[in-house]
Amino acid sequence: MRKKITLLLLLFITVCLNAQTINVKGVVKDAATGDMLPGVSVIIKGSTVGAETDFDGMYALSNVKQGSTLVFSYLGYKTKEVTAKSVLNVMLEESAESLDEIVVVGYGKQKRKDVTGSVSLVGAETLEALQPINAAAALQGTSAGVAVNLSSGAPGAGVNILIRGISSNTNNQPLTIVDGYEGDLNSVNPNDIESITILKDAQAAIYGIKGANGVVLVITKIGKKNKAPTVRYDSYAAIQQTTRKLNYLNATEYALVLNEAYAASGQSLPFNNVSNLGVGTDWQDELFNDAFLINHNISLSGGGENFKYFVSASRTEQDGIIAKEKSNFIRNNIKLNLGVDVTDKLNFSLISNYFTSASKGFSGSVLFNGLNYAPTYTTDQDDTNNFLGIEIVNPLSQLANTFGENNGNGIEGNFKLEYKPIEGLSITSRLGYKIFNEKQRSFTPIQNYGASKVFNQTQSSVYQFKATSTRVVFENFATYNKTFAENHNTTFTLGTSVQNDLFDGIYASGVDVPNNSFEFADLSLTDPQNEQRSLNSGSSDVRLISYFSRLQYDYKGKYLFSGLVRRDAASVFSQNQRVDYFWSATTGWKVSEEDFLKDSETINFLKLRASYGTLGNFVGNNLYRSLLDGEATYVFDGDLASGRAQGRLPNPQAQWETAEKLDIGLDINFFDDKLTVVADYFRESRKDLLIENFPVSGILGSGAPGGGNPTVNAGVSRNTGGELAINYKAINKEDFSVNLGYNVTYVKNEVTEVLGGAFVEGGGFAIGNPAPSRMEVGQPIGYFYGLQTDGIFQNQAEVDAHPSQDGLGSNLTSPGDIRYKDVNNDGVIDFNDRTNIGKPQADFYMGLNLSVNYKNWDFATYLYAEVGKEIVRNYERFLPNVNKPNYYLARWTGEGTSNSVPRLTNDATNNKLFSDFFVEDGSFLRMQNIQIGYSFSPKTLEAIGLTKLRLYTTVNNVFTLTEYSGFDPTINGGAIGAGIDYGSYPSARQFILGLNVTF
Repeated sequence: MRKKITLLLLLFITVCLNAQTINVKGVVKDAATGDMLPGVSVIIKGSTVGAETDFDGMYALSNVKQGSTLVFSYLGYKTKEVTAKSVLNVMLEESAESLDEIVVVGYGKQKRKDVTGSVSLVGAETLEALQPINAAAALQGTSAGVAVNLSSGAPGAGVNILIRGISSNTNNQPLTIVDGYEGDLNSVNPNDIESITILKDAQAAIYGIKGANGVVLVITKIGKKNKAPTVRYDSYAAIQQTTRKLNYLNATEYALVLNEAYAASGQSLPFNNVSNLGVGTDWQDELFNDAFLINHNISLSGGGENFKYFVSASRTEQDGIIAKEKSNFIRNNIKLNLGVDVTDKLNFSLISNYFTSASKGFSGSVLFNGLNYAPTYTTDQDDTNNFLGIEIVNPLSQLANTFGENNGNGIEGNFKLEYKPIEGLSITSRLGYKIFNEKQRSFTPIQNYGASKVFNQTQSSVYQFKATSTRVVFENFATYNKTFAENHNTTFTLGTSVQNDLFDGIYASGVDVPNNSFEFADLSLTDPQNEQRSLNSGSSDVRLISYFSRLQYDYKGKYLFSGLVRRDAASVFSQNQRVDYFWSATTGWKVSEEDFLKDSETINFLKLRASYGTLGNFVGNNLYRSLLDGEATYVFDGDLASGRAQGRLPNPQAQWETAEKLDIGLDINFFDDKLTVVADYFRESRKDLLIENFPVSGILGSGAPGGGNPTVNAGVSRNTGGELAINYKAINKEDFSVNLGYNVTYVKNEVTEVLGGAFVEGGGFAIGNPAPSRMEVGQPIGYFYGLQTDGIFQNQAEVDAHPSQDGLGSNLTSPGDIRYKDVNNDGVIDFNDRTNIGKPQADFYMGLNLSVNYKNWDFATYLYAEVGKEIVRNYERFLPNVNKPNYYLARWTGEGTSNSVPRLTNDATNNKLFSDFFVEDGSFLRMQNIQIGYSFSPKTLEAIGLTKLRLYTTVNNVFTLTEYSGFDPTINGGAIGAGIDYGSYPSARQFILGLNVTF
């Protein structure tokens, strides 16, 4: 009896215990699409017990205590906590919170809240709003610390990206990594891009020798598993036009001005009757035209239980706003992203982007000639008697004789295998590739613009170029995640990378093209016996091998640390200089996780972070070797024979530049994450700057014909500055939202050392002037070096009282001439009085972005500004009879008439010397985009089988507020010699109509 009672008691206790636990199962889906979500983490809160959803989004947990809370988390989605029950299906929403954004940090990913470095992130929605031809343009004004300038407004022109300013006198372009391979944003279809991440500080040291200028990481789109095929079609068309035409003299004004200059020089007047001239020919009107832009993009994405895919095709056609028949660009892209789970532990992915490009262009001198050609000439009239000088020709005639085309095609991408042998360990093997074939052809016909014109050609000629560039990168790296003692979370990465860049090109030119026609412009048809025929070739083989490791650690998710080291070896330097080590350490502290701030109703998130490390800038090529490209004369048996000699002196000690970077940052969110602030202070010291033609003793033979001084690591520069990015969700309701973003960056650059006190010159300004740009100690790289003006001499007494300006070249200084400052106070005005008169790089870069959504309507606008920079006005030609800007209407004509614009005369004066008279404030504010869109409701679209239909209209390059008198203050480029406007092709305003369709 006692045994029976005992058995019943045990059975009762077991039933009671079982009644306190339950088995939980369910499915997890995407709240927006209804797609199953595989790999979702399901954890019993307060424990380490949990499970993951399978490929069908299903999960199961046993012996879960009743009343327990289950935590569902998935990258890119909001974490959700739900009370456990037997059947628990959960819908997860994609996270729109910046803290949950996934950031690519190089050979890995992190949630933004866990990142210890300084990063900026640009998403697909920004690219959709801005509709850039080159995705790099979408970084302008949207990313703190990033400045984007066009090299030209011509179709297909390159884009210059600067991350935290100019640090080098050579290359300042960041490294671009697309889906793990080294690529170029201009070859990628912007519609294919999911996100762009910019690494700005020392965490980019994971890329070692190429990371000093920052790293741009591009992730392209891919489908989702267990999702039905989705087709998306995007298209837009645009009309383009110039945003500005320069104010130049019309025919009557031009004739009166020339008459005055001739009279002042005691010469007979060129125009005896100006009454019938009228306004004459506006050459800018003749050159500029409205142009067309069209883009088509179609994509297919989806996935099954074990695979996901994304396929797209696109075509962009853009005509130029100057001579569209001679200026255009076409790009085609075919994109494939494929991911396959071979087994539960092995994943294979393929990324491939095939692209073609075709462009036509012309010399920048066309616009230069258009500004300087006289308005008294008709459109078909050439200056046959050289009235305008031998360097100025009819721009329309020049265009008619301009023939050039550039065609390219390439394929790039990678193959990747990822193997997970045990929990927490991932081993990746990746083969990246890029093959690009390019060919150019230009034809110069026989042409005669007038006696002795420099553009005249007595023989027709053709130039052809073909080249193949190949890049192969093989990388293997392993990442291991492990949590120790519950609170110590670690991620360790170890890897190696091998890269080989090959180039092979051939350059040829020939003369006497049959029929003087572009149709027959081919080297094979030219005279093979002509001595002017030339054939050259070029090749290179660059190899890199690297090893890298990184440790990421956090304690309780509050105290963060990341340390890394990379060893690089490069074949282009001498054997003793090929290897270097780069490293960085970054730390972070989530202050908001501490008890004293955890329950704050004002501050939702607060993180302090800091980073320091070294990175490389891979510039310089084979500097340790000398080529036999010099000239020499040898004596053989008493006879002289011409031959070759050593060219530029080699430098076996040359190596790449090195950057030391420090960053201290703060991330803080207020008021339920409605207001987010990111602030950074940064400092960089760029060492071992490579300076070409560095002066050495002439006894070494550098002065021989064809010789040259070596390139030497001889400079140091320093950048300091700060960034501030603010985002505010002013309204966040279901049918109405308003978001505002603002970012500002301050950068100061200074050269702190140049070996031997030397300086570097560059750029050009008019004929007969010394180089206008310099690099020297105590000044920013590429600052403008010229004379400083002090108004206009009003009378002869002022001329007599002022130090003599005869040392500048002209010994005739009269009232109405520019008065220059005696900067060195030696009592004489000469070229020793040149000084800093401006710089091409801005002090401040700013972006302001506004988006509004109301029911089915959406609105967005983006503004960008640069403040504190100067631009050199260098599109004027200083010849007596060329046309002139209309500021000469306010010239000095007598005492008190002007203190800024000098008199007109044909006499030799010092007024055309490079000075701050030609340097203008280049600051500007541009509304670069405004867009309004309407999305039809799902109920309306369901009847016609569509998922999404959106119509929109956009205006790009809406307006620019600036005091600069040239075409475009955003056009810049390079380091020494940047900011000099030679009459650059301006960027276009675009009026766009577009649609997005998904089904």
